[in-house]
Amino acid sequence: MRPYILAETNWKALKDERIELAVLPWAATEAHNYHLPYGTDCYEADAIAAAAGEIAWKAGAKITILPTIPFGVNTGQSDIYLDMNLNPSTQMAIIRDLATVLQRQGIPKLLILNSHGGNDFKSILREIGLAFPDMFFSTCNWFQAMDKTAYFEHMGDHADEMETSLILHLQPHLVGPLEEAGDGAEKKSRINALREGWAWAERKWSMVTEDTGIGNPKASSKEKGERFFTDVTQKVAEFMIDLEKLDLADRYE
Repeated sequence: MRPYILAETNWKALKDERIELAVLPWAATEAHNYHLPYGTDCYEADAIAAAAGEIAWKAGAKITILPTIPFGVNTGQSDIYLDMNLNPSTQMAIIRDLATVLQRQGIPKLLILNSHGGNDFKSILREIGLAFPDMFFSTCNWFQAMDKTAYFEHMGDHADEMETSLILHLQPHLVGPLEEAGDGAEKKSRINALREGWAWAERKWSMVTEDTGIGNPKASSKEKGERFFTDVTQKVAEFMIDLEKLDLADRYE
């Protein structure tokens, strides 16, 4: 039993605890090129949350890792077979209900550990924060926590070298042969502002990529994934520790 994983612990262990920070991993279920499983984001979220949670717990942080939510915003992938979608309004309702539970139990802080690029919790947490003024809400994208160029040769943002290397480390039996993977080529928008990144429009996934991947996975390896996993979980753990220690009446310096 890992006492920092809510799904594994029990009432006897928790009834006298006073948790300061709840961590909610949030993933997605979607196609990841020809070689990675639909649950890639979920496996990553589970593993990173658990490993970072262990580091934080052993450092004395009173945290609990909630079960991962396996569905995310996939509105741009409606024609990709069995890519599952939760609308942002549904995410808002889920977070509001969970925040109500945490507030009632006296747990003042919630971190959403995001594992899917289509999820964007900032606007939701702004609104939720008004409804729960005594609580502290934060979110992070673990996949943006590190400089990926220090670990990988080819950059991308979906089923790329980074994700493939991670799953080779975490769930190698679920990775198909790399020679069968698509090259993850991405078509760019015809609009300059969108290509430059200072304007935004949702990507129509089936028009952007032929294999559902973005980023070439061919140079992936288990060793690269293990090195990245070790470093990113350490960084996420440090964030959890800082959040748990934070005095909500004295947040700034």
